[in-house]
Amino acid sequence: MTRKGRRLTIISAAGFTLAIAVGLILFALRDSIVFFYGPTELAERAPPRGTRLRIGGLVKPGSLTHNGSSTVVFAVTDQKHDIRVSYTGLLPDLFREGQGVVAEGTVEAQGLFHADTVLAKHDERYMPKGVADKLKQQGTWRNQRSARAQ
Repeated sequence: MTRKGRRLTIISAAGFTLAIAVGLILFALRDSIVFFYGPTELAERAPPRGTRLRIGGLVKPGSLTHNGSSTVVFAVTDQKHDIRVSYTGLLPDLFREGQGVVAEGTVEAQGLFHADTVLAKHDERYMPKGVADKLKQQGTWRNQRSARAQ
């Protein structure tokens, strides 16, 4: 075998090994790659108690309640399913009912989520892509430009 042939064999073997390693990593992380789950996906999946994940949707109007000095409970909805979220801490300044939110934390029970981080939309044009797509499918999507004109 020539020097060029050996070099080609080594490079091919290294590339094959790297491709298999990347494939195995992606297979192992297939459930963790999703940025967040919507309430409907969470209801269908029913993850075990204590599972750490992110949920996203809209803060359901009329669901925000304050329990104690810094604990709030609100519902995240995708207009089809709701999930109650309990959060202790300071909410972002832009957090309000009817707006997009992503919460990170653990599943406590069916329909209850304990968040340790809450992220609110950063300006009036932002909506998590998955939530916007679901709202468009359900026909409840409101274009931000037309909403500002009203």
